[in-house]
This record gives sequence, C-alpha cells and structure tokens, in this order.
Amino acid sequence: MDIQKRILLFITRANWILFAAAVLVGLVAFQFDVALGIFAGGLIVTVNFHLLARTLKKSLTPPHLVSHNVIIAKYYVRFLASGVIIFFLISGHYVDPLGLFVGLSVVVASIVVATVRELKNLIFKEAF
Repeated sequence: MDIQKRILLFITRANWILFAAAVLVGLVAFQFDVALGIFAGGLIVTVNFHLLARTLKKSLTPPHLVSHNVIIAKYYVRFLASGVIIFFLISGHYVDPLGLFVGLSVVVASIVVATVRELKNLIFKEAF
C-alpha cells in the first residue's frame, strides 16, 4: 500500500477513535455542555471529512470525472451548512464554545498524529 492510501486510512480510523476518546473524556472530566460541545464539534468535522473524501473519490475516479467547480461548490455548501449549525449551537447556548472548539479539532489532531507516525517510520526506516 502506498503512503498516501496508508495515511488516508489511518486518518479515517483515527478520526473516529479520537472523537470517541474526546467525548468520553469530556463526559467524565467536564460539565455536560462541554461534553456536548465536544460531541457536536467532533461529529460535524468528522462527517465533513468523510463527505469530502467520498466526493473526491467519486469525482476523480474515471470514467466519472467531474469539473473542479462541482467539487468546490459541494465543499462550500458543506462549509456553509457547518457554519449555520455551529452558529445555532453557540447562539442558542446548547454547547460550550470551548468544547465545540475541541471537538472541531479532532480531524486536525488525527492528521498531526498520522504525520508524526509516518515521519517516525521514515526516520527509523532510513536509520536501519
């Protein structure tokens, strides 16, 4: 398996693992509105990541090549929908903004972990 597929598979799995871990820590260590913010933010960003991956896979696989304008339009529709959901969650005081921020960082954290993992593999592979 080449490095890009391995990283994508790792990030996809790590998203759900970090999401579940963050929600569990939020439920145990913080108030309910913080844990709900972590849940809502993590769910929003993880679902967006999976929808983006599915859109790119379908759009860039022959023979169903799609214009880049369609991909960008779908991206902005998801971005706008996420923004509206986040606005209503914060303005209605349903979630804690700090918890929401932590939840929205799940995909970034999984990308950082995947990068560190691949760098470690490359460094130790070259050392031996």
